[in-house]
Amino acid sequence: MHVDLLADAFESHRTHLRAISYRMLGSLSEADDAVQDAWLRLSRSDADDIENLGGWLTTVVSRICLNMLRSRVSRREQPLGPHVPDPLVSRVDSGNPEHEALLGDSVGLAMLVVLDTLSPAERVAFVLHDVFAVPFPDVAAVLAVTPPTARQLASRARRRVGTAPVPDADPARQRDVVDAFFAASRNGDFEALLSLLDPEVVLRSDGGDSRPSITRIIRGGHALGEQAILFAQGAPFAQPALVNGAAGVVVVRDGRPLSVMGFVVRDGVIVAIDVLADPERLRRLDLAPWLG
Repeated sequence: MHVDLLADAFESHRTHLRAISYRMLGSLSEADDAVQDAWLRLSRSDADDIENLGGWLTTVVSRICLNMLRSRVSRREQPLGPHVPDPLVSRVDSGNPEHEALLGDSVGLAMLVVLDTLSPAERVAFVLHDVFAVPFPDVAAVLAVTPPTARQLASRARRRVGTAPVPDADPARQRDVVDAFFAASRNGDFEALLSLLDPEVVLRSDGGDSRPSITRIIRGGHALGEQAILFAQGAPFAQPALVNGAAGVVVVRDGRPLSVMGFVVRDGVIVAIDVLADPERLRRLDLAPWLG
């Protein structure tokens, strides 16, 4: 196949491959690396012998992601504190077609956090079968296991992923609750804060290597309400955003992003907050619409 035709054929699959990689890796930069690696392997192969290009590319990028996940484990790259995956941040008043294509069905930060707790094989099996409907024999081929083993891996992952909180479907209701949360924080209204927080709410904050003091997990409405009042100084700088398709904010002060916060609002209260405050990773995100 001529290289230009091959490149065009690959581009028609790029968004799908990036969506798979993002769910498997939880990192936008690593997802791009995996997709690029898949292209290099395709360009060096005898493409004329490939009967199903989409299936071939899905298998290749899945194996690349599996190796990257295993490499993380072997090098013990997982941080000691909570890790918040890369968020997809969009403006509230205008959709982002690229992000929408990547998200497909809602892929909230809370779900990605749970996916991070799976073994590499469990994560790949779940993403391929449960999210992208890849048959178990094909999943087994990627993992080099039997189909029954692939089915078992996906089942274990499914039970874990089922614990991830799912937000209310109404985005306007989500936004109202998040706006009320920041208003109560600014006003130091502890009772109002408690009314907006689920008693079992969990906040995960990831400050990275350069801000370890704010890397923490806070559990419970009372504890989080106290912290929210302490952090009220940042509330005036919180700008509305969609974070992985759900209500969130980008906190910007003096033209510099301080954090991206994603919220899970369910039944009118906040059940989870995920905060990315790592300056290095924030610089990699496209936050220009909030910095002007």
